[in-house]
Amino acid sequence: MPFVPQKEGEVTMYLCGPTVYNYAHIGNARPAVVFDLLARLLRRHYKLTFARNLTDVDDKINAAAMVTGKSIDEITARYIKAYNDDMGALGVQPPDVEPRATQHVPEMIAMIEALITRGHAYEAEGHVLFDVGSHAAYGALSKRDLREMIAGARVEVAPYKKAAHDFVLWKPSTPELPGWDSPWGRGRPGWHIECSAMAKKHLGVTIDIHAGGRDLIFPHHENELAQSCCAHDGAEFARYWLHNGFLSMDSEKMSKSLGNVLLVHDMLKTIPGEVIRLALLSAHYKQPLDWSDETIPSAKRMLDRLYGAVRGIEIGAAARAAAEPPAALLAALEDDLNSPQALKEFFALAKQLNKTTDEAEKQSLAAAMYASGELLGVMQSDAEEWFAGDVEGELSAVDIEELISLRNAARAARDFKAADKFRDQLSDAGIQIEDGADGTTWKRSG
Repeated sequence: MPFVPQKEGEVTMYLCGPTVYNYAHIGNARPAVVFDLLARLLRRHYKLTFARNLTDVDDKINAAAMVTGKSIDEITARYIKAYNDDMGALGVQPPDVEPRATQHVPEMIAMIEALITRGHAYEAEGHVLFDVGSHAAYGALSKRDLREMIAGARVEVAPYKKAAHDFVLWKPSTPELPGWDSPWGRGRPGWHIECSAMAKKHLGVTIDIHAGGRDLIFPHHENELAQSCCAHDGAEFARYWLHNGFLSMDSEKMSKSLGNVLLVHDMLKTIPGEVIRLALLSAHYKQPLDWSDETIPSAKRMLDRLYGAVRGIEIGAAARAAAEPPAALLAALEDDLNSPQALKEFFALAKQLNKTTDEAEKQSLAAAMYASGELLGVMQSDAEEWFAGDVEGELSAVDIEELISLRNAARAARDFKAADKFRDQLSDAGIQIEDGADGTTWKRSG
C-alpha cells in the first residue's frame, strides 16, 4: 500500500517510548533503532515531526522508588539520561519532540473530561474508566472480537467497573504516591491516556504514523485508538500503524526469570554500538528476531567487510557530501523498510568496490558507501579507527587481512609451505578462510 501523508510534503510520527524505571534491554532497543531508520528515510522526502514519549509516571516507577529508597524524580532522571545515551550509542537520532507524561497531565484531564461529556467514560470510586462497550469499533486494530474477549475473561472484575474490559483513565493516589488535583480528586493518569494526550498536543488530532512494538497492539494501542477516536467525535487517530516483531533469545522469550535479559547499557561496555544496530536491522522489522551467541560476532564480521572495502580510500568532503546511496538500496528501504535487502545491496556495493582497479570509480563507490552508511546509521567511524578497536586478545581485522595477503602472495609464488604456515596461523587464532571467485573471505569461528 503506497504511503500518502495527510498533508503534502509533511509527516507526523509517534513512537511509544520507554517507561523509565530501569535500563533498556535489547528488545526495547529494537523499535528505537527500526523507527530511527524510518525517520531517516522519511526526512529524505518530507518535513518530519517525530515524537517519542517518555513514561515517567507509572506503577513500576513507584515500585522501584520503594525498593531503592530513592525519589521518583531521581529514578526517572537517571534512566531518561541512560536511555538517551544508550540509544545515541546505537546511532538513534533524537526525536523532534520527547514529551514526558508528567508534563502533560492537564491535557490528559481535558481529554478525560471530553470522554465523560461524550458518554464514553464514567467516574466510580475516585476512578475514571473508559466504557469499552460505548465504542463499537473496539478490537478492530488487534482483530479481536469484544464479545469473545468478554466470554473468555477470567479476571476478577473490580467492583467499580461496569465491565471487565473497561480500562482506567484516572486513578486515585495515596499520599506517598505521585498525584495531581483533578475533578475526581487527587490522582494520576492511566498509561493509555498518556500517549493519546501527548500525541494530540504535539502532532494533532490525526497523526500519519503510529509505531511501536508488537506487544503494544493490545491492549495499549487498541485503547489509545478507542479513547482518541471517541474524544474527537470519531476523527481518525492514526492513518498507518507500524509494529516491529518480537525479539527472542535463542528462540526463548526474554524474561528476568530465565536470566536471559540483555541490557544495552551493559552490552555497550564491550560491543560497539554500530554492531548492535546492524544486528537489530538484520531482520525485517515486522518479523521476529532471534538473538543468539552468533548474532553479535556475525554483525561484527559484516561491519569489518564494509569498513575493509573503504579502508585507505581518501574522499574529499564535497564529494562525500554530494554522494547518494544506490537506487536499489533506497528502493529496498522504501518497500516497507526492507532492511535485509538494503544490507544486501550495501554489500553488493562493497563487493563492486573491492573488485575495481579504477581510482575514479573507487572514489565514487566509496562515497556511495559512506552515504549508504549515513542513511542506515552504520559505518560512522573512520576505517582505521574501526580496525584499531578490535577486542584485546583477538587477532585484529587488520592483522587478519595482512596474513591473508601474505598467504595469497606465497601461493602466487608457489611457496606452498609458507602459504600453509600463514593459513595455520589464522586457523590457530580461530579464523576460517575460504577462497572463491571474488577472492578470500574470512570469519571468526569462535
